[in-house]
Amino acid sequence: MIKLNRLNGHSFMLNAIFIEQVQSFPDTTITLSNGKKIVVLDSEEDVMLKTIEFYQKVGIVKLMKTEMEGS
Repeated sequence: MIKLNRLNGHSFMLNAIFIEQVQSFPDTTITLSNGKKIVVLDSEEDVMLKTIEFYQKVGIVKLMKTEMEGS
C-alpha cells in the first residue's frame, strides 16, 4: 500500500498493484485496473517513486528483473 493525498488534503492508502496508469492533467490522475480514476495532490513522479518502493518491499521488482535477465 502507498500513502497518497486527495485534493482535499486527506490522506489515504492505495494498493499500488492496481495502478494501471498515472498522468498529469495538470492534477495527477491515477487510473486503476478496474477503470476507476483517482485524482491526487501527489506529483506523478512521487506516485511512481512510492509505487517502485512498494514493489521492492513486496519483491515484485526483484522478480521482474530476474525474469527479464532470463529472457
